[in-house]
Amino acid sequence: MGDEIKQTVMAYMRKDIITNLLDKEERLDGRKFDEYRPVEVHKGVITTAEGSGLAKVGETMVLVAAKFDVVTPFPDRPTEGVFIMNSELLPLASPTFETGPPREDSIELARTVDRAIRSSEAIDIDSFFVEEGKVLGLFMDIYVLNYAGNYTDAATLAAAAALIDTKKPKVENAAIVRGEYSGPLNPKAIPVSTTFMKIGKEWILDPLREEEAVADTRITIATTETHVCAIQKGQGSVTKDELLNNIDIAFKKGSELRKILL
Repeated sequence: MGDEIKQTVMAYMRKDIITNLLDKEERLDGRKFDEYRPVEVHKGVITTAEGSGLAKVGETMVLVAAKFDVVTPFPDRPTEGVFIMNSELLPLASPTFETGPPREDSIELARTVDRAIRSSEAIDIDSFFVEEGKVLGLFMDIYVLNYAGNYTDAATLAAAAALIDTKKPKVENAAIVRGEYSGPLNPKAIPVSTTFMKIGKEWILDPLREEEAVADTRITIATTETHVCAIQKGQGSVTKDELLNNIDIAFKKGSELRKILL
């Protein structure tokens, strides 16, 4: 039997096992369908950055670091600061992550977390103006350190922790004075994301890597304390009732995650 055929057979077997468990209202690790793995969040883990956060969701671990620089604003927004999010799926985090240029998954992760932060209006980028032709740029880098499923929610948590921890640098003569700060960033909102996957006919929260591998549908819902700020849908389809039900759960779980953050 060829390797491709063996992999296909194994995939069907895994899906069959997981689906049968879900039919019995059970999961591989014994959690309820709407239950997160243990969550930990730490702020200020990198002293050389303007802000940083480390989040653990089960065995999945993600680090986010924030750094400021003086940059040229975008031509159509000459008085607004710049915000750029990057992500890296480190090869040490999983055998499936490879070295080289950013993968599609890495680009999607950065965009998903970026959209949650931008749409929440957590950052007052108007306050980043320095002088004509110069503004502050806030660069945030996501590093997936260990992957055991659902790095998206861990990355959003780590990014939110980094925003809370971030200090605005002191600026003199249109240049940053390294090591001196004008005060905390004080994000105006705390966005968090909640990722759901559908396997068979059941929706589950915070999927394990094994559950992700056999899922039919994926959706990530980012919320603030008051509103849905972003939705990212992967493969598959979602009905109106499924979406509304998942949004309700996202608000409930979002409140629980923010308590851990704050």
